[in-house]
Order: sequence, then C-alpha cells, then structure tokens
Amino acid sequence: MADQSIISALILGLIEGLTEFIPVSSTAHVLLAGHFLGFESPGNTFAVLIQLGAILAILLVYFQRLLNIALTLPSNAQSRRFVLTVLLAFLPAAVIGAIAHDFIKTVLFETPMLICVMLILGGVILLVVDRMKFTPRYTDVMDYPPSLAFKIGLFQCLAMIPGTSRSGATIVGSLLMGTDKRSAAEFSFFLAMPTMVGAFVLDLYKNRDALSFDDMGVIAIGFIAAFITALFVVKSLLDFVSSRGFAPFAWWRILVGTAGLAGLLLYR
Repeated sequence: MADQSIISALILGLIEGLTEFIPVSSTAHVLLAGHFLGFESPGNTFAVLIQLGAILAILLVYFQRLLNIALTLPSNAQSRRFVLTVLLAFLPAAVIGAIAHDFIKTVLFETPMLICVMLILGGVILLVVDRMKFTPRYTDVMDYPPSLAFKIGLFQCLAMIPGTSRSGATIVGSLLMGTDKRSAAEFSFFLAMPTMVGAFVLDLYKNRDALSFDDMGVIAIGFIAAFITALFVVKSLLDFVSSRGFAPFAWWRILVGTAGLAGLLLYR
C-alpha cells in the first residue's frame, strides 16, 4: 500500500462515517473528496465496501431496540406496525434503485458538477424547511402510520441523485408531513438500515468482477474509520438536532457545494 493510498483511504473513511447519517450527502462528500484526492476505485467499490462500517455502527447503537422489536413482533401490534412502516418506506427506493442502478452509478455518480449543484440546492431547501414553523402531529417513530412512512419513502428516492442526501430527503419529507425534528432524524436512521444494506448488497453484486483482495488493506482502513466516526455521529445526532435544528448542516452543504464548484471550474 502506498502512503498516499493509506492517507486517502483514511480521509474518505472518516468522511463516510461523519456524513452518512446527517443531511449533507455522504455520497457527494466521498465522491468529491475522491475526485480531488485523485483516488481511483473501479466501479466505486471502495465507497461501497466502507459503507458497511457505517451500517454496522447504526446496527450496534440500535441493537437492543431492534432486538426488543423482533422479540415482541408476535405479541405486540405496535412492533408489527413499525416493521411494516419501515418496509413500506424502503419499498420505493428498492424498486427504483434496482431498475436505475447502472444509470445512477455510471452517469450521475460521474458528474461532479451535478453533485455540487445538488449540494447547494438541497442546502437551501433544508434551510427554508428548518425555519418553517410546524405543529408536529407525530413525535414518536413507533406511531408513524404506514401511509406517512410510504410517502417518506418516496422522498427518499430523490437521493438517487448524488448530492441530494438520503437522510436529508427523508427528513425534509417527514417535516413537511407533520413530524418533529427529532423523530424525523430517528426515522431516517431506521430507514437507513434496509436501504443501506440493500444498496450494499446490490453494489457488491454489480461490482463483483471489479473487487480485488489486493486492496483489502486500504479498504480495511476506510472501513474502520467509517465505523468509528459513524458510531459517534449516531450517538450524538438526535440531541444535536433537538437543540440546534438542521440549519448548520444546510450551511455546510452550501459551503461545500460552492467550494466544489469553484474547484471544478478552476482545475478542470
């Protein structure tokens, strides 16, 4: 492993873990950082595999709660309804992602200018929505009705465009449909579990021929960095959102998107 590859893998792993569960688009950050670092990954396999670190982090944090839901499924109607809501929210992205996977990966993911524009646009939308005064009707993810969950899932499909942010799209959709900020962020966590696992499995299958065990050392560094930083984010995000809202993330998106555009125009 070259020193440059190790450093790049560490940086990209940290970025993946820090941004996966906040509404700033981890995909945009990893792709833009990789572009400017000159990091090569055939089929974006590196980005695919280090995502597993973030997935394991959220599963670890919510393990006890997930276990309780699983154990009470046969006897508890609320647990059964909650599982149904998550699956319904996951369904639209699962269908569209499977159909449009190749176009998303080979066209949209390879367009840095689009990513920067979506970062800025998404930041403006998040800022506007964060400042709107809503009267929440839903404050507990366990009480979200299935129809609301399905609509949130439709919003999640917007994240097929890199730079939009999966969590950002679901959070904005949730807020517009009557949830409070904390439960909106938490539902995006639960929805991330099947969505990220599904995307990981599909990407792994599609890019199986591009995988190389020669790069396992670099991948391991990115994986560990993503796991540790994602663990920190998941544990602290809900309290941060409850007290500060989403405005800091909106301004960060605008800043990164603007800097990315400037860099692309100056160094193309």
